[in-house]
Amino acid sequence: LEKQVETLQGRVEKTSQTSSKPPSSDSPFNKPQRKRGPSSGKRGGQKGHRGQGPQLLSPTEVHLIEPGPCACGHGKLVSLEPYYTHQVVELPPIEMDIQHFILHQGSCSGCGRILKAQIPSAHQAGYGPRLTALVGQLAGMHRNSRRLIQDFCHSVLKVPVSLGAVQKMIDRVSNAILPHYEAIATLARQATVGYIDETPWYCQNALNWLWTLSTDTVSLYLIHPNRSKEAFAALIEEWEGILVSDGYGVYQDWVNHRQTCLAHLIRTARGLSEKTDRALAACGNWALKELQTLCHMAKAPPTVGQWGAWYARFGRLIASNQDRKDDAGRLARRLQREMASLWVFLRENGVEPTNNRAERALRFAVLWRKCSSGTDSDKGNRWVERALSLRQTCRQLGQSVFEVLVDAVTTSFQGRQPDLTWLR
Repeated sequence: LEKQVETLQGRVEKTSQTSSKPPSSDSPFNKPQRKRGPSSGKRGGQKGHRGQGPQLLSPTEVHLIEPGPCACGHGKLVSLEPYYTHQVVELPPIEMDIQHFILHQGSCSGCGRILKAQIPSAHQAGYGPRLTALVGQLAGMHRNSRRLIQDFCHSVLKVPVSLGAVQKMIDRVSNAILPHYEAIATLARQATVGYIDETPWYCQNALNWLWTLSTDTVSLYLIHPNRSKEAFAALIEEWEGILVSDGYGVYQDWVNHRQTCLAHLIRTARGLSEKTDRALAACGNWALKELQTLCHMAKAPPTVGQWGAWYARFGRLIASNQDRKDDAGRLARRLQREMASLWVFLRENGVEPTNNRAERALRFAVLWRKCSSGTDSDKGNRWVERALSLRQTCRQLGQSVFEVLVDAVTTSFQGRQPDLTWLR
């Protein structure tokens, strides 16, 4: 009964520090307090800390402020020079640019046929590219609902729009960034190292899976009905690089080099170290120490002697626990099974010891799923894939998402190809 209670209690008390659960699932009321020594300093920035003040922008208007007369009442001020620039940033009144295209019709004097003027192709949509891009940014890059966007347009822009009009603008943005999505997919599948992870996604309340292939420059997203080899193949297609992933079985069959995520193993070892059984806790502490040492080698490569000593200790850890029938034995056998994938980051340049890059890439998507409860159609899935891919890639390359969206929508309205040179 004690073992059963401990097992069930361990399941209930799992956190992001001891399992693969996301940090958003942790209770804010049960966070362990960090043990810190007493501090005599005040809260906030300490003395000597270099603050991050506002960045000076190019001014649209400059005011020269001179000091008043001296209290002594004698003479004028000489050697005037600036000593400080105080910047005030203000939002100008927003005035929408409204254009009316008045179409005329007339009858031919020869045949009597009635001819009607047509709307210019670049202006057939009822909303311009900048407003359309702004709605796309609010929906896909800030995960706002259609109703919140409608309220924003009415309250801030003084433009009354219907929910249907908001959806049409989002659809236009989705179509406009399709070339960007395809270019991101091509670059991701040509990378040497790829970080892959997946998370649940819901479409019409049916369980789907959102996959990501993240590299050092781009991130590709794909929504698939399954969590399987078929979905994995649909994500990577012909990619054959070095895979960095967790211990999911589909990834373990990777024929090329694979770096297993040490952070997942560290969390498993930490959960084992918190067991009430002393033998299990001792094994967990031993594994936790050795795995953390291995992970730190990414920043401080070991010498031959240090590596030999660590490898000997790690081998003893596995040998002394792999025949056990409890959680310690399962961890030891897992380490033995993934031995070849534990230190690929020490042999290959550009490989990280953890899969944190892919997990961070999924963070925004998880919050979007929690707010929206998923999507309602295949069209919605395609919008999520394209919006997430463009947003994360722009963040990685330091690009302005809004400017990219404006260019994409403008070229789409004009029937031209967008500028994709920033991706290379």
